[in-house]
Order: sequence, then C-alpha cells, then structure tokens
Amino acid sequence: MCGIVGYVGQQSPLDFLLRGLRMLEYRGYDSAGVATINRTNSIHVEKTPGRIDVLKKLVLATKPQGHIGIGHTRWATHGLPTKENAHPHLSFDGAVAIVHNGVIENYQSIRNQLTKKGINFVTQTDTESLAHLIAYYLREEIDKFGKTIKIEEMLPHVVKLALSQIHGTYGIAVLFRDYPEVMIGAKLGSPLILGVGKTENFLTSDAATLAGYTDQIITLSDHELVCMTANSFSVRHRDEGIVERNIEVLDIDPSQVDRGGFDHYMLKEIFEQPEAIQNTLRGRLDHDSATAKFGGLNLTPQQMLNVQRILMTACGTSWHASLVGEYQIETLARIPVEVEYASELRYRNPPLDLNTLLFAITQSGETADTIAAMREMKRRGFPTMSICNVVGSSIAREADGGIYLHAGPEIGVASTKTFTSQCTVLALLALYLGRLRHLNFEAGRKIISALEKLPNLVKTALATNDHVKKVAEKYAHCNSFLFLARHFNFPTALEGALKLKEISYIHAEGYAAGEMKHGPIALVDAVTPSVFVAPTCYVHDKTLSNMQEIKARGGPVIALITEGDQRTTEIADDVIELPQIEEFLQPIVYNIPLQLLAYHVAVFRGCDVDKPRNLAKSVTVE
Repeated sequence: MCGIVGYVGQQSPLDFLLRGLRMLEYRGYDSAGVATINRTNSIHVEKTPGRIDVLKKLVLATKPQGHIGIGHTRWATHGLPTKENAHPHLSFDGAVAIVHNGVIENYQSIRNQLTKKGINFVTQTDTESLAHLIAYYLREEIDKFGKTIKIEEMLPHVVKLALSQIHGTYGIAVLFRDYPEVMIGAKLGSPLILGVGKTENFLTSDAATLAGYTDQIITLSDHELVCMTANSFSVRHRDEGIVERNIEVLDIDPSQVDRGGFDHYMLKEIFEQPEAIQNTLRGRLDHDSATAKFGGLNLTPQQMLNVQRILMTACGTSWHASLVGEYQIETLARIPVEVEYASELRYRNPPLDLNTLLFAITQSGETADTIAAMREMKRRGFPTMSICNVVGSSIAREADGGIYLHAGPEIGVASTKTFTSQCTVLALLALYLGRLRHLNFEAGRKIISALEKLPNLVKTALATNDHVKKVAEKYAHCNSFLFLARHFNFPTALEGALKLKEISYIHAEGYAAGEMKHGPIALVDAVTPSVFVAPTCYVHDKTLSNMQEIKARGGPVIALITEGDQRTTEIADDVIELPQIEEFLQPIVYNIPLQLLAYHVAVFRGCDVDKPRNLAKSVTVE
C-alpha cells in the first residue's frame, strides 16, 4: 500500500520524485523519503515522519545532487511511523538503498541469520532485512568474481538471489552506491510500472505519476525484474532470463491528475461522475439488438448461456457495488448471484456448481485479497472475469476476460466515481445476460433508454450540492449516523455509511431498513441522525413505516426522496429531492448526495478528505 517512484536520467530526479510522491500520498502518508546518489558516489537519504510537504522542506534545504533517485511514501505495516522506520533503507555498509511496497513474511528469520553474521539492524521494518540481504550477496559476488562480471548481469543476479530468499510480496526499487548509473526494480504482488523516456527512465507504483513525463510504459508482471539506466532497460523473469515486453501507451492526460480548481480530489471526482458514466457506457449499447456488448468477456453467447450461477468477489466500496450488481442481475437476468468478501473467499472452500462464473471487482486491479481470491477460483478451474479501472493491472492481466470501467484516474482515497461506474457496468451486464435469457426486445430497449439518461440524471443529483452542504453543516457535530434503505438501495445505505466513516471518522452503520427494529433502533436518540434512502418504489410504504419508528423515538431523519414526494417530506426533518429513475439504477443516482454529505461533513469537521487517517487507496497487502 506504500507508494514508490524512481528516476534515472540526465536531470535532477527531485522534480519527478517529489511530484510523484505527492500524487502517491493516497497510498501512504505515515512517512516519506528519497534517496539520491550524489557526484561523489555516496547515497544521500532524506526521510521524515509525516506528509510530503515536510519532506519537501528537508530536500529543498539540503539540495541533494545527482541524476538518479528513488522515493517512497509509507503506510506502516511493520514498525511505528518514525524517521528510522521510514524508507528508503540503507544496507549495513551503505552500498544499497531500497524502497519497498509489500510484506516480507519471513523477515524475522532473515534478520536472525544476518545478525549472526554480524550485521546490525536499526529499524523495526521488514524491508531493512532485504536491503542487508542484497548488500550481503553483492559483496559475495564481488569477492567471487571481482570485475570480471558485467554490471548489467551482476546487479540483477544479486537482487534475484536476495529475492529468492524471501516469502511475501514486494514492489521494490534499488540503488547501488558503487554503480550510480543503474536502478533495479522488481515485482511480486505489488504494482510496479516502468516509464520509458528519452535519455531517462522511470519507476512507479501508479502510472498516473508519469503523466506529463512520458506516455510509454511497461507494466511489470509478477516475478519480473527491470534493470534500467538513463538510456536503456532490460526486463527479465526471475527464473527465465530476459523477456521481450511490448511498450504500451499511457492514456492519461496531465489535467486528469490535478485538482482542476476543486478544493479536493474527492470533490473533483464526485463532479466527474457524469462524464465517467458516459465513458463507461460508450460503445456498449447495442440499439439494433436491444442489448449491451462487451469486447473483453472472451466467452461466446452460448458459453454465457451455460452460466447457472455468478459469484462476485470484492472488498470495500467494490463489494457494495457487487451487492448492487446482485440485485440488478437477479432481477433482470434471473441468474443466482452470490457476493463474497474477497478476504473471506480466498480462505473458504464453498461448494460451487460447475457452471459458476466468477467476477473479481476492484478499482485498482491490484487489491491483494481480490487477486488471491480470483487465483484460488482459477486454480479450481472456474472461469474468471474482472471489472476494474486500471488497464494492464494484475487482475486485468490474469483474469480470463473482463470489462474496463474507463472512469479515469481516481486519486481520492474514498472511491466515488469508481462505485457509480461499477454499478453502471453491472447494469449493462444484467441487460446483456437478461437479453440472452428472457428479456424481450422491448424490455431491452427500455433499459437502454434508462441507461442513456443516466449521465444527465447524475448531473441533476450533483445540483443538490449546495443544499446538501447546508444539511451537512446542521449535523456535522453528530458522532453517530444510521443509513437505512430497502431493496436495490440497501447497498446504497451501506456505501453511504462507509463514505462517512472513511473521511469524517464518524461512527456510521448501514442497514436494511426492515432490520432496524431488530437491534439498531437501540442507537436512536436526538443526536443520532438516520439517513433514509427512500425513493418512490414498491417498498416505499414499508420504508415510511420505518421512518415513523425513528421519529417516534426522537431521532432526526434525513431523507433522499423522489421529487414531489410530499408524504416523506411531512415526516422527515430534512429532505434531498432527486429525479425519478428506474429502480435498478437508483443506487447510482442516490449515492451522489451521500457522497456529497460525507464530503461536506468531513470538511466541516476539519478532516483531511483526500488522505483519511489509517487508510490507503489500493490495499496491496493482506
């Protein structure tokens, strides 16, 4: 979950390193650091607890020289967020500097072995053991071969030797004091991307950091290692030698990764949702056949007809989107759907029918639990599909087929446009599967019509922003919220509660409204607002009854309602009106005010919206 950047070229590395780390702060913010090799061939390290601004002041004060460097922003796993535990880490002899994303599970045994050899450890981290291990093998190779071995062969060999000793996951970038023109990167389970430039090359854990520097990239696969200088690079498999990799084009404009005049990335991304949904729909609506079409499922309609059960696996917000997909697919296509937390599925052994199809759903395509769950299902012989936002990500490459969201980069830790884009893709999938089975042509056309209206309906929902801000100010002092809804919008309530928890640190619970009287109603009091997602639908009367139960116990009610719903307006303390929309698309539109509510409450409480405490955007460790 940490962020990694690296640069080797003709210029100072500091511009790219500091800008990249600022963009990667969503991946880790406990501490940050950079290492460069100066003109006297010594490794200069600056690192500090806290945010990138603190590091930047240190770097600008010391002005390290050189043309090669690595940087890191940390999300702590082993050891407190102190200066000593911050990356980069130096080896015992100062010959190696390393930054690392991942977890070395057997670091303690490596630490014990190296301690017996007289090597002293100065941090609590697992990464320090790898820095020492690389330096130890480097000395052995130099003692053995001297200068008879080529640098471009020796350094990758040394890193591979060290990596062969560790168990766990890693994305690493390594510098060598005595070989200041070379950088090594390696990957297993944590993202790492090579950016190819002219007389300069880059390493990063997120391609968005390369926008404005290069649009030529190679996404490293597991067990691959790259050896790079300013003018060359070679990619090799850890066990199989040099491999040929095609350069891909990075389709990210620099304007997509700045705040664009908004105070926070999260607010910008909330307001990008009409465009993101439009991009998700583009080219996927087949009017002639009244269905949806996908280019990457890699299953024929006949094979899809054989699917008797769908299993979706995801984490966090993507899990909530999967629940929306369960309602959509079971309603429109009449196929049984089960949604599993990836962190549970990877260790379970559920009985599955032979004709089960797995969908792994993730924004980044690098979520460790989701990848592991998908791999387990693949091992058991089930076909696997991915729904993700990042082209070339691990899940996208490993799945048998999949669907890209095309939502654009999402920088804010709290997912917003990813959720609505995932729900949109799942609605398209429900249409496609339904038309294969029992939906007639006219039903398909009506669904397409509803989907085409979706971007404009989201724009209408965004127009509630000023009103939502006033509601947020009214309740920002409250320390507990309930989110309640029924049917399609039950997952909407879960997601609304999650957003509030993530960025405002307020205790919030999402429930099916009918379950409220089975326990959660004990939480109701005059300072615990209940947020009802209550659009007009066939369970509307039931939801109103639940609302009355809250009011009877003195609880304030905030209601998201369909325009003109006077019955709910008379009950609720505050209402947010939204346009009429088909039930299977309501979670997409009704989530918008909940995102805005969470955002404004967090701002009123003085929280760091884009970098909430203890969280990281992409969870690449277990």
